[in-house]
Amino acid sequence: MDRSLPLLERPTYGMAEVDGLLGLPNGTARRWIDGYERNRKRYPPVVRLEPTGDDLVTWGEFVETRLLAEYRRAGAAMIRMRPAVERLREELDTPYPLAHAAPFLDVEGLELVRRIQAEVGLESSLRLVVVRNDQTVLADRSKAFVDSADYGGTATPRGRVVERLYAAPDLREVVLDPLRRSGKPVVRSVPTEVIAEQFRAGDPVEAIAELYELDPRLVEAALRYELLTGSDRAA
Repeated sequence: MDRSLPLLERPTYGMAEVDGLLGLPNGTARRWIDGYERNRKRYPPVVRLEPTGDDLVTWGEFVETRLLAEYRRAGAAMIRMRPAVERLREELDTPYPLAHAAPFLDVEGLELVRRIQAEVGLESSLRLVVVRNDQTVLADRSKAFVDSADYGGTATPRGRVVERLYAAPDLREVVLDPLRRSGKPVVRSVPTEVIAEQFRAGDPVEAIAELYELDPRLVEAALRYELLTGSDRAA
């Protein structure tokens, strides 16, 4: 990995790997990130500006796909979110608006998202922010994403960005960090896939914990993550 690149621009995963990490059905990440063709009709990507055919996914693209994954079961085609994402790119002057803190954590950013949603007619099931008690707040799905994100403390010209992701708000022991283990999900420094392989081979949790000098709850968290992503991917 070229560490001279800005964090969001760093190629981190392959398309199939993104599906696996996020528990998505095979091919979902490619459709969202690079677009697709069906019945001779071309559907543009939601994440990329234009299709590139590149199998490598940048950290910024992965972060945005992680957010979209929260909305997968909303019952609406993800392509319908594209107009709102395009407008946010223009307003925030960045190719990765959903990987920045501004639309989710800043009052002005929340109001910007609310205005754009209304202007493009974004359907309610895909909205990033909603109005409750006369206040603009995060929708439940976008809040789950934000609660899984670590925006760090390093500011870019466009504000803070997601520097690492937790597997889920209630599974913060498992971390995905593009600067650690090539972005593989880990507990402390041990990849979850390694722990899962040993468990499948018959090693008990206590033995794995002792081998890697981990608290048993970290081993259990790794196994939970592998089970969740694996079972969802097969569904």
